[in-house]
Amino acid sequence: MELHQLRCFVAVAEELHFGRAARRLEMLPAALGRHIRLLEESLGTRLLLRTTRSVTLSQDGEAFIEGARTLLEEADELNRRFRERGRKRSRVLRVGAIDTAAAGLVPALLHDFRRYCPQATVQLVEDKTIRLLPRLLSGRLDLAFVRPPENVDKRLEFQMLFHETPVVAVPSRHKLASRSRLSIETLADQPLIVPERSSRPHSHDLTYKLFGQAGLRPNISQVAEEKQTIVNLVAAKVGLAVVPRWTSRFAVAGVRFVPLVATQAKASRILPLAAAWLRGSSDPFREEMLAVLRSRLAHYAAKA
Repeated sequence: MELHQLRCFVAVAEELHFGRAARRLEMLPAALGRHIRLLEESLGTRLLLRTTRSVTLSQDGEAFIEGARTLLEEADELNRRFRERGRKRSRVLRVGAIDTAAAGLVPALLHDFRRYCPQATVQLVEDKTIRLLPRLLSGRLDLAFVRPPENVDKRLEFQMLFHETPVVAVPSRHKLASRSRLSIETLADQPLIVPERSSRPHSHDLTYKLFGQAGLRPNISQVAEEKQTIVNLVAAKVGLAVVPRWTSRFAVAGVRFVPLVATQAKASRILPLAAAWLRGSSDPFREEMLAVLRSRLAHYAAKA
């Protein structure tokens, strides 16, 4: 029995779905299923009852789940304690950020932070929220700027910062590119590009919710995972895209970013950005960065 096998079992037991559990652990479903089988073989019992349509816990699975959670919590706590022992001798702050925060908030925050802690070395990791939060839990990151998830892990602390402003990415030669403002109604017949919902739920839902508020349905022509790819697709005239304003810092020739009508942009409040860290952990550099962030929050929010 291995810790990774226990993590696989707990993820499936909580999700009751192999696909969702695999995405949560950033694994292929086949690999996840193999680890579950190995665990069951080592224990000599079935922990999960699987059909083509459902996954449920067996009686032994029900009896095993709490002990598995306890073992994982103790292992994570031991890992965290010894990482913190090393951190006290270190001057490195490990910060994760989603792409728009890495383009907009983080550069300004680092500029201000270095005035107070010039001795600190900041290591940056840019990734999606679903990949940054596990790194916080495992102690591989000290602080992350993320979209707050629907189901918050109680082991993490979140501080809501602000909502980013949506704009429309338009090919520079498009008939709408010369407008100073665009409304959702103006986009009703335009082909649109959205992110994959499984990896970017907030950004994906942004387009649908804005159109829903206007009583319309968006005309989705393409789905892509990365915002940089989406902007490149706009440049290639595949479609238009509603994106966070900080996306405009991704320099791509042939794309103009046009503001949405102010009332619609303010009403949406769909793109929250939060700071997250491991609850109960201690790091003087992180606390210093959070203090700088809080003191300058209104300034950063005005540019979001």
